[in-house]
Amino acid sequence: MTTEKLGFIGLGTMGLPMSLNLLNAGNDLAIWGRNPDKLKDAVTAGGELMATPEKLGESCGVIFLCVFDSNAVNEVVFGRDGIAKGASKNLMIVDHSSIHPEHTREMAKKLTNETGASWVDCPVSGGRYGARDGTLVMMAGGEKENIERLRPIVSATSQRLTHMGPVGCGQATKLVNQAVIGAEIAVLAEMFGFANRYGVKVKEIPDALAGGWADSTVLQDHARRMIRADYWETAPGNTVKDLNTVCEMGRTTGSPMPIAALTTELYRYLGAQGHASKGQIGLMHLYVQEALDK
Repeated sequence: MTTEKLGFIGLGTMGLPMSLNLLNAGNDLAIWGRNPDKLKDAVTAGGELMATPEKLGESCGVIFLCVFDSNAVNEVVFGRDGIAKGASKNLMIVDHSSIHPEHTREMAKKLTNETGASWVDCPVSGGRYGARDGTLVMMAGGEKENIERLRPIVSATSQRLTHMGPVGCGQATKLVNQAVIGAEIAVLAEMFGFANRYGVKVKEIPDALAGGWADSTVLQDHARRMIRADYWETAPGNTVKDLNTVCEMGRTTGSPMPIAALTTELYRYLGAQGHASKGQIGLMHLYVQEALDK
């Protein structure tokens, strides 16, 4: 809990439970969103509905963002009635969105130059259950004093906050996270297809590998849903968006990324086949079209 007034924009699959956890911890939280239906639960829990992002900028010390992409972040911060129009030098924007690291640095510099306010890029990992349970892991980029200012606040929404470096480094770390998860899902889908064709009881694989060197959260969570053909996800464009950024940053920094590039192509192919809405674990559908949990 903090004595600072907090703000939150982006009350979707991740943002809503995060905002509720902030409220449940006793924080004073103001909210804004374009879709009133998405705000009802937070208002009921005690959130103060604001007319514009500018109003949040005027009244809040820390504002959290959790929106789809760089364009959405730019719009709520610098657009008409945006946060920056009401910001003071004491404001800190904390961006939980997963966006391009270079776009983050550009917007952070612009915000500071225009208003004196500070920026922390703080993407998260842990999915909707982690958001619900307050057990997300957060990777943050920004000045040390801003990270320490943020740390006690996000104890209500996370199990761990790690300072990864200056602004942009939180987003770069999230790209590492996304590439590793995507590649692991890709190889699991491929191997499950093989195992199924050879007569292996695929549903037993997560238990069989548990505790060994191939074990992982992806194997124990995502793979079990792959086996059940339990294809629920967030916005279908998220995976390809993030992997495209991974590959772009690889080119920009001169970092070879053959596996990330191949994983990206697999997800693009999944979308071309009309299955983008199956999300990350949807690659399983390229190899096996039925549930394997019988």
